[in-house]
Amino acid sequence: MGQNQTPMHTEVLIAGGGIGGLAAGLACSRAGCHVRLYERAEAFTEVGAGIQMGPNVVRVLQGWELDAALRRVAAYPERLQVRHAISGVALGVLSLGPSMVQRYGAPYATVHRADLQQLLLQALQQRDDVWLHTGKTVNRYVETHGAVGLSLSDGLDVEGDALIAADGLWSRIRLQLLADGPPRVAGHLAYRALVPQADLPAALRSQQVTAWLGPRLHVVAYPVRGGEWLNVVAIVHGHVHGGLEDWDHGANAADLQSALARTCADLRDLIASIPAWRLWVLCDRPPVGSAEQMARGHVALLGDAAHPMRPYLAQGAGMAIEDAAELGRQVGLVDGVLDVPTLLRRYALNRWQRNARVQARSIRNGGIFHLEGSMAWARDTSLRLLGERLLDVPWLYQGP
Repeated sequence: MGQNQTPMHTEVLIAGGGIGGLAAGLACSRAGCHVRLYERAEAFTEVGAGIQMGPNVVRVLQGWELDAALRRVAAYPERLQVRHAISGVALGVLSLGPSMVQRYGAPYATVHRADLQQLLLQALQQRDDVWLHTGKTVNRYVETHGAVGLSLSDGLDVEGDALIAADGLWSRIRLQLLADGPPRVAGHLAYRALVPQADLPAALRSQQVTAWLGPRLHVVAYPVRGGEWLNVVAIVHGHVHGGLEDWDHGANAADLQSALARTCADLRDLIASIPAWRLWVLCDRPPVGSAEQMARGHVALLGDAAHPMRPYLAQGAGMAIEDAAELGRQVGLVDGVLDVPTLLRRYALNRWQRNARVQARSIRNGGIFHLEGSMAWARDTSLRLLGERLLDVPWLYQGP
């Protein structure tokens, strides 16, 4: 390179400032790209809810030198216990804690979504090659002459080498790229709550992951924020009125208590002790069918924009973070031989089958969790006999 020449940097445009978009920005910046990220909200915020992160995800964050920051905000449960929602009887246990580190090289963590988002945001704000813009809605994109342009709602047009759509379940970029219509409604409702453990009776506080399985319902609870708060999500079959894109609805605690009226006393007591709930209408898409559904030309989809999934494998955010890591590996290879479309296609080829497998397994798990009658009896018997062998997921936790 001549003395007066400066190195060329790949210009990456990212639509969406949630966990997936921020992770993509960090991965691309670490790979030497210039990153411009556009978030439609006026501030980087997340609605209160928890996330479970298997060792496959924690290992990525460790590789980005975020382990210390994660340990300041996450909890690290020692075990996952499955109980019957009606009888309360224990069905199976999966050891987490040191067992996960020994098997997979990283721990199993649980974290508040907002804490994870802030952790990623702070890492991005420390980098000189990242420009973060809020209050910017992406209307559409145009590919021209080896580049991609974005048209924003405020009339501004910007151009870059690659566009990453991390704009979530209702992605406008996906709709333009694939023209495959809106997500499908799962027919399940998720009631979510976060409560300080100090506000709960001592018997209801917990430092483990607990899943109660019942007919047409299940409930999961686990610690976040260093164990000081408890995240609870109850999923039942049903529908709500109103626009699906208004995915965070006000919830009536009495409705949830009625839906869980037949469950065991421990579970009813936990639900009754939490006064405030938010309600999500769960939507997803069929599993990804090909690499072309994740990248075409200078545009790639990431996270929920690419593969929205039901939460029954606890890997929605995890797959977005894995996507980001693979994207960073690929865009860091842009040079005179390997161009952006080629590398975005390689990103998609390396990700679509794993994402599809997680989507399919999530759908399958939802059916298993909500079984009734003799099929539920068979599930419970299998859990009692095989326990950890059924609950562990080596192909997932080992990473892509």
